[in-house]
Amino acid sequence: ILYYLCNNQIFIKIYKIKKIIYIIALLGIFCLSNIINAQTIACGREFTLAVCINNTVQSWGYNTNGQLGNGTNTNSNVSVSVSNISGIVAVACGDRHSLALKYDGTVWAWGDNSNGALGNGNNTSSNVPVSVNPLTGITAIAGGRYHSLALKNDGTVWAWGFNGEGALGNGTNISSNIPVPVNSLTGIIAIAAGTNFSLALKNDGTVWAWGNNSDGALGNGTNTDSNVPVQVNLLTNIISISGGFFHSLALKNDGTVWAWGKNDNGQLGNGTYANSNIPVTVSSITGITAIAGGAWHSFVLKNDGTVLAWGRNNNGQLGNGNNTNSTVPVSVNTLTGITTIAAGEGHSFARKNDSTAWTWGGNLYGELGNGNNTNSNIPVHISGMCPILAINEIAEQISALVFPNPNNGHFTIILSEEKGFVEIYNLLGEKVYQSISTNQKFDIDLSDKTKGIYFAKIYIGQKMTTEKIMIQ
Repeated sequence: ILYYLCNNQIFIKIYKIKKIIYIIALLGIFCLSNIINAQTIACGREFTLAVCINNTVQSWGYNTNGQLGNGTNTNSNVSVSVSNISGIVAVACGDRHSLALKYDGTVWAWGDNSNGALGNGNNTSSNVPVSVNPLTGITAIAGGRYHSLALKNDGTVWAWGFNGEGALGNGTNISSNIPVPVNSLTGIIAIAAGTNFSLALKNDGTVWAWGNNSDGALGNGTNTDSNVPVQVNLLTNIISISGGFFHSLALKNDGTVWAWGKNDNGQLGNGTYANSNIPVTVSSITGITAIAGGAWHSFVLKNDGTVLAWGRNNNGQLGNGNNTNSTVPVSVNTLTGITTIAAGEGHSFARKNDSTAWTWGGNLYGELGNGNNTNSNIPVHISGMCPILAINEIAEQISALVFPNPNNGHFTIILSEEKGFVEIYNLLGEKVYQSISTNQKFDIDLSDKTKGIYFAKIYIGQKMTTEKIMIQ
């Protein structure tokens, strides 16, 4: 399914690579929430989505329910264009449905709607995008098996679709074909979903979960379902989360990875096949910058641009040249310079720093997108498709000037437009300042704060950018 990420999106600034690396190294929770959560690629159950650099979407693979969004229900082993959407900055996949986030903060969906996962007020499937009602101000999206999630710019989470096991988190087990608020969650910076369960990352580095817990995917030390959020045990300083079919992953700010839930194929990566209803450390990996949970496999991106994978490998989804399961991480063959990853039911996908797409694993319905239906246990290049949007590229820009910077706590922020909103956070994710502008200028005094690095989130309408501030 998909969902590596850590929050609020791509919205709004083109960062140079060196700046991204520098900020990631310093920032941990806050900054990663504005960079890594840009889901520009996504994998569902035998189908794939990708955001092109012109902010349109291409798709390929299984299409019986219209999840490719091209106005047909015909499978395709080459990329096709999703109909009638543009300005897209992120995508997400469920089991048989697709989601897209526009730069204006609206959400669009297509595919299977038998459980209301399209969120448009009915249960009729659609092979073209429809608007999710009545969501605005959205900064992140996630697709579960039969349900969907959205994160608003106020830190609240909304959910819709199947709710028989509490995946909507609203205190009931009644499904909904329109978005409903998840109970009691605020300060959320990232979301993820699996099979009838959901995950959320708070700005204090803790993780919360709700829904199906039969295999321990909620990570709270029990196997009891919950229709309201419960805290995942033991986890602090988390910067990214991901959901598989029945297992969950989390990335800490020290570059280690933690996993919990079902482990029948070794998808927890701790050298065993034993399920765990509390987080366990994935064996012997550090320096990780992104995570992705597939159905029964997991994989991660290292800070050197290489990829590791573990778990089920019947279709070659580990990409290491064989079809043998692994309970510990193994290297994906020949991949370097990778910037973005996503995992599906039995296939995997990566974007290189040259905007090219690489994929491996099961290919029964053409989900590898390479023009045939033959599985591959090593990465293959998808030719003929659009260059894929990078997580550091932006659909629409806003400008904000901070001066002086560095400073002694007294500084000014000037916006490119009037009526903006500024929030400033420290490195612990604690808000230390907020204000709404009546003009384009903020004169700010943080001279009573500890010296160090702070980050300003600057909103203008549905657009947002982040600026680093140094107080000396």
